[in-house]
This record gives sequence, C-alpha cells and structure tokens, in this order.
Amino acid sequence: MLTGAPGAGKTTLLDAASGAGLRTSPEVARELLQRPGGMELRESDPLGFAEAMLDAHRREFERHGSAQDSGQGEANPVLFDRGFPDVVGFLEVSGLPVSPAIDRVCRELRYLGPVLRAPAWAEIYRQDAERIQNWEEAIASDEAVTAAWRRYGYDPIDLPFAPVDERLRFLRDLL
Repeated sequence: MLTGAPGAGKTTLLDAASGAGLRTSPEVARELLQRPGGMELRESDPLGFAEAMLDAHRREFERHGSAQDSGQGEANPVLFDRGFPDVVGFLEVSGLPVSPAIDRVCRELRYLGPVLRAPAWAEIYRQDAERIQNWEEAIASDEAVTAAWRRYGYDPIDLPFAPVDERLRFLRDLL
C-alpha cells in the first residue's frame, strides 16, 4: 500500500514496482480526474468525488481479492496506490464530514501488509493537470491522509527521500 503526499513519487514507485514484476493497482483519484467531468466533479461536488473514489477503491480491492495469497500458500501482494483511508483524509482536508458508510468501509475492508508513506518532498513536487494542490495544500493533504491511516489502525512507514531504485529496494525488503 502506498499513501502520502501528492507529488511525492508514489506513481513513479508504482511504475517501477510493476516493471519489476510486482502486482499493482493504480491511483483511482487520478483516473477519475482524467475522465470527462472528473475535475469538475472534484471542484463542484467534493463529497460526490469522495464517494466515486471510495467506489473505485472498493472495485480495485475486490478485483484483487485478498491480494495476499496466490492460492499456493505463497505471498502474492498487490501494491495499491492509495486506499480507503485516503478518502477520509481527502474529506477532512476539504472540511467535509466522513459519512458512517465511508467509516464502516475503512474499518471492515482491511489492507494487509505494510503501508508505505511517501512524505512531502519539495525537491520533486510539481503541479500538473490533476495535481492542483499548491505546496502548502500538499503538506496538509499528507498530514490528513497519514492521520486517517493511523486512526484506522495502520502504522505507515516512511519511504526514504531517495531515487526510485532505492525506494523499490526498500519496498521489496519490506515485502
């Protein structure tokens, strides 16, 4: 599981992990934002956007099953780019309440394995068409999602500020 600040290298690490043969699941928020009307939904109806993210995360979670067992007794993890508690962080940083339904999903559908946090990293942060947060907002987002993961009983492990190959080695050592 990858979480953390926007623009902190999660997608780059996910791409490297996929290239190294690990199973991965993309960031659903970015996919939603790239669809027609996605950015408008985020801006005009952040609660609706959060619900769309939750539904997309649930589909990915269900698509990968337990994401922990290949059926042959061997670990077969999936590296998810963000997860259910990230939706809570998005809502909280947006000043919106967390619905009982979203809270229930975070409590009942559990990710196994380490949760890796990509902390805010000024040297690599860049805004783009979907990453619209300024630096201060990126830090606030990181704080909110990290707090949400902890609230739901996870203990995020910080990725090192290092090139992607070192981050990938760090990830593989934890798996």
